[in-house]
Amino acid sequence: MSASFKVSTLLPASPERIYKAWLDSSEHGLFSGGTAEIDPVIGGAFTAWDGYIKGTTLALTPYTRILQSWRAEDFPEEAVDSQLEVLLEAATGGTRLTLVHSNLPDEQAEEFKQGWADYYFTPMNAYFSG
Repeated sequence: MSASFKVSTLLPASPERIYKAWLDSSEHGLFSGGTAEIDPVIGGAFTAWDGYIKGTTLALTPYTRILQSWRAEDFPEEAVDSQLEVLLEAATGGTRLTLVHSNLPDEQAEEFKQGWADYYFTPMNAYFSG
């Protein structure tokens, strides 16, 4: 079985600004707190959180959508890669960032759902507010 969820937050920056930062190694590392290496093209590989996360960018729609394969170091060996869809929509006060994370191992889904809030949304809000 595989689990999925959707989480969102409002960030004080434009969709273009957030899109570019997500795909930039330096900025991704700054707003997340861990080093990132990102090849920002379709088919490009990436790592985040000091190599804990790795994957490939599958699709890009400038300033609105990023689709990536996504795998954490502690996924069970037999687990397939998950899929992360990053959706950006202009909203009053900035951008509504929505993450749709699918094909996660059932036993880890809640942990990753909370992780997006703790390790991405909270520091991203501080980073883009600064």
